[in-house]
Amino acid sequence: MYKISSCLLLIGILLISACGPSKQVTRIDSNTTVDLSGRWNDTDSRMVAEKMISDCLGHVWLINHMEDTSERPAVIVGGIRNKSTEHIATQTFISDIERAFINSGRVRPVSSKSERDELREERADQSENASIETIKRMGRELGADYMMTGEINTIEDREGGKQIVFYQTDLTLTNIESNEKVWIGQEKIKKFIGRKKFKM
Repeated sequence: MYKISSCLLLIGILLISACGPSKQVTRIDSNTTVDLSGRWNDTDSRMVAEKMISDCLGHVWLINHMEDTSERPAVIVGGIRNKSTEHIATQTFISDIERAFINSGRVRPVSSKSERDELREERADQSENASIETIKRMGRELGADYMMTGEINTIEDREGGKQIVFYQTDLTLTNIESNEKVWIGQEKIKKFIGRKKFKM
């Protein structure tokens, strides 16, 4: 009797599981704006990066640098701190900034510290294992003229089922040799999030 009851219970669980809601996955274009939670997302990251780099490259510091050196400046993207109340993938934001710099064609972005370490290991390996014709020499790195740093902050206002989230991104471009801040940019995003109450 116990075995029959266990079997019936197992069959019942399987039937309930089979009748439950199934997950549906649909592929969409990566450039499509989808805002499910109202939190910082890929669209915010890309939009803020493009706007801020456009503003940065339209500033007088770039004209001054070109007049002084006749060369495009070398720029490195340093740390972008997440000081918001939510998890933000800052590395994705850094990549969006670097992409905007590269696509502009007006500056020469250089590798980050972690990327440089990996490249140096590769050059050291080549010095021992690659043919003389293809070895890439040490001491030929392009030193950065400027470093970009920044932070992302949030302010939240919530009442009942309504919420407003305010994002503020601050970026600073600094001359590495002189420590002079040559550009400071700020971009703001405000989102209203309304949640419907379910009636029973």
